[in-house]
Amino acid sequence: MPLIGDSLSTSTVLGGSRSADSEAKLEEDLNKFLNLLVTQLKNQDPLDPIDSSEFTSQLVQFASVEQQIFQNSNLEKLLQLQKTNQVANLVNLIGKTVEAEGRKMPLENGKGEFTYTIPAGARKATITITNSSGLTVFTVDADTTAGKNTFSWNGNSTSGVQQSDGSYNVLVSGTDFQGNLMVIPHTVFGRITGVSIDDGVLALNMGDDITFGQDKVLSVKETKTP
Repeated sequence: MPLIGDSLSTSTVLGGSRSADSEAKLEEDLNKFLNLLVTQLKNQDPLDPIDSSEFTSQLVQFASVEQQIFQNSNLEKLLQLQKTNQVANLVNLIGKTVEAEGRKMPLENGKGEFTYTIPAGARKATITITNSSGLTVFTVDADTTAGKNTFSWNGNSTSGVQQSDGSYNVLVSGTDFQGNLMVIPHTVFGRITGVSIDDGVLALNMGDDITFGQDKVLSVKETKTP
């Protein structure tokens, strides 16, 4: 996964081209066809010559395919240029703090922040934070007030041990008065550390290893200096 962080490099955006591969294959087939045609012309029966309209039609077909590949190549260049411009725009987000949909939260300088939206009718809700190994490091009862709630975590475990900076998973689970599990949406806050390109798809990097699509971003603000 190519990463664009402190320096911008868009060479990875302009990678291999399907049209270039198709053009090479067409050229190979055309050379084979022309060699075969020349061989046929050299060895044709003078009393029964080869129908010129047949191979002329094949040449026209080759030219038509070549033209289509050329058009596709130009379209790919336009799309690559557009993607390069998108990368340049996303680089402006590096260093900014964003709110994004998801449950993977960065702990930076001993601080992490996320939100959870409680639906009406919640009886009980619990916040659980796990580390990258899947071990639970912090749990506490969540506010069951209906609506969007913000929770700031100081990085301490349930027993009061300070956890190291890194990526953590947050989960707020809740039940209604009938004991049914409730769907609770989450968002996380974090500082953008880079822009990545994975299989031609643009994504933002938060912390060391959190990656998400730009469509997940809900808000952007200046990062507060510790």
